[in-house]
This record gives sequence, C-alpha cells and structure tokens, in this order.
Amino acid sequence: MAQKFQEKGYEICEIEQKPDIVVVNTCTVTNIADRKSRQILRKVKEENQNSIIIAVGCYVQVAKEKVKEMSEIDLCLGNVEKKDIVSKVEKYIEEKEKIDIIDVNDEKEFQEMGLITFSEKTRATVKIQDGCNNFCTYCLIPYARGRIRSRKKENVIDEVTKIAEKGIKEIVITGIHIASYGKDFQNNYRLIDLLEDLDKIKGIQRIRLGSLEPTIITEEFAKRLSKLNNICNQFHLSLQSGCDETLKRMNRKYSCEEFEEVTEILRKYFKDVNLTTDIIVGFPGETKKEFEKTYEFLERIKFYKMHIFKYSPRAGTIAAKMTNQIDGNIKEERSQKLIELSNKNEKEYNEKYIGKEVEVLFEEKKNGLWSGYTKNYIKVYCESEENLENKIINVVPLEPKEQNLFGITIYSNDNEAK
Repeated sequence: MAQKFQEKGYEICEIEQKPDIVVVNTCTVTNIADRKSRQILRKVKEENQNSIIIAVGCYVQVAKEKVKEMSEIDLCLGNVEKKDIVSKVEKYIEEKEKIDIIDVNDEKEFQEMGLITFSEKTRATVKIQDGCNNFCTYCLIPYARGRIRSRKKENVIDEVTKIAEKGIKEIVITGIHIASYGKDFQNNYRLIDLLEDLDKIKGIQRIRLGSLEPTIITEEFAKRLSKLNNICNQFHLSLQSGCDETLKRMNRKYSCEEFEEVTEILRKYFKDVNLTTDIIVGFPGETKKEFEKTYEFLERIKFYKMHIFKYSPRAGTIAAKMTNQIDGNIKEERSQKLIELSNKNEKEYNEKYIGKEVEVLFEEKKNGLWSGYTKNYIKVYCESEENLENKIINVVPLEPKEQNLFGITIYSNDNEAK
C-alpha cells in the first residue's frame, strides 16, 4: 500500500512528522490484535488531529460495523479495496464519500497488487495465494480473507524473475494457506509444481516456505521437494495441539500420528532439517491430561522452535461458545512450560553446529556485528570489516550468543562468487 502511494507521488513519512494521511493496517488474528488495532487508531487520531485516518485490513473486514462507529476513523477499507487504496482515499478527500466494504467472499480471483514486495535487501516475500477453506473452530481468517484464491503461475514466475534481477538471493513463499495453492485451478498445477518452476530461475539461491498445513507433506511431495537445489531445509508446520481430542475440537484435519509421520518423512529427505510450529494452549476443554499429552508429543518431536499462543476467544467462532473455557492462570502456566521446552530444544539444536562449517546469507550489521541466517534458519553473528550484506559466506560457529550462534567467517573464491 505504501508503494501504491509512492507511485502516485506521495511521500512516505514517520508518524511524528504529522502526515496528511495515516493508513492503519489492522489485524484480527486474536482478541489482543483487535484491541491493539483499536488502540492504535485512537492513539493516531489523538496525536494527529488534522490527519485523515484510514483503517484497512482484517479487523475492518470482520468488524465493519464496530469500526464504522469509531469517531477516530475517516475512512474504512476492507481487504478487497487495498489494491485501489489511493483512488479510494482521493475520492474520499474530494467527495467525503464513505466506501461500502466489499464482502471478501465476492472475490473469486487472487488480487494482484502489481508490485514487487521486498522485505529486506537480501530477502523478498512472494505471496502466492489468499484465503482459507478450513474453518478451524478458533479462527476468523476465512471470514476476513475469504475462500482460497491462487495466483496465476505466470505472475508468480514474473515477480520472482524481477526479484532475481535486483540481486536478491532469497524468496519467502507466503500466503494465508499456501498448501492449498492451485486447488481452485482447473488443471492439476499445485504448490510443488510452482516450486519446481521457481527453482529454475537464475539468481535465486534460496526458496523458503511459509507456514505449511502438514497434510500436504506426502512421500512424493517430500521426494520432489528434496530434489530442488534452492529449497531451504526449514519447515514451519502448523500443529496447534499434540492431543487428538483437542485437535478434533479445533477442527484440524489430521491426527498426532499422521503429523508425526510427516516429520519423519521430512527428516528422511532433508539432512539437518529444522522444524518449527505453532501451539495453542488452554483451548476450551483442554484438561490437565490433554495438556500432558501435548507436552509429551512435543518432547518427542523436538521442534527447533515453538510459537506458543494462549487461547483467546474470538467472537463469532465456534470455540468462543464452547463450555469449559480455561482459566487464565492455567493458560499462563502451560504456556511457560512449553516456552521452556522450546528454548531448550533451540539451544540443543544450535549447539550441534559449534565447530562445523555452515553457509550464512548475511543481512545487516548492528553494534559491530554482521548477522544472517543459514539455509535451515539458524541465526549466526560474526565480526568482519568487509561489507557482507547479501553475500553467502561460510562461517564456523564457535560459541552460543544468547539463543543464536557466534562464529568466524571463512573466505574463499567460491564465497566471493556467491
């Protein structure tokens, strides 16, 4: 959206500079996200009385009536209107005409923004699909984002080719539910086919996948994936719970046994594979025994890192109406146990690389240290007087640095060529 404004001659500035227009892109993934979105909108208006305040995004989409009642907001735009944000804002300025928020379920095709998205100088995010058809009982995303809509392969390939021409070496494949890519196509072109095509693009040296639904990982999928030269051996698998009873109440589409088979397949085809996940603790009805099952399952799987979320009821979801909501203190206690387990796993995994040579794509220099990531997403720091930005260099980690690693660089002609 910022790029859309820049294309039309607008200057992007800091909030302290008292801008003429402020765009707040809202989130609705949790109740806390809802509250933060409202708080930010109020704070922005309070500090920028003369600015036009535009609220866009997911919270606006699912709570349009509540948002419209907020006096701090001049204009509301849902997710469908993002691509036309500049013309919508200019029309409001001229005519003071409020926009009716379009239902995302009326959107049948992937919405092209017509831009290349750079996250950093060394990495670019490439969105390949939008929407979700899963309807997990705790989630509002299908209502905020609509049904699955896959991006045409020609558009994805074109964007990645342009990214490579800019000298960026790593792309991250993102979307709301990337495992469903292609399911809305009339042919059999799916995620693995797209990845095989992207792997052929000259200049791209790393392809990293965003969050994956575990059901996409089959023997055939992993075998084809492992043959790609540039795929990163790091996978974020969305688990949510390590207890079958809890998974059933969440309306997840797999069992713990099936999930474990997925991790075994990935470990079979990818050396030193790094597996991360999301876990919700304190889901309605989660007994002490169910939590213990989850803990034991996570201990056995040994994820590198786990993102732990305390369940937060979402108005409008099935889970919010369930009985046996869990006390906040219990959620906190369970959350801390899993965070400790995650930290332990991360430390043990990192320590395996001390004294071993690894390839690092360096990103930035802060406080005298360069930092970057290995292909399997371990963060590594090192000292160097040379500019390492966007270079892939071999490094030997010598010691831990907090939860990361600290090492020395090894220079060679091969390194410089990369």
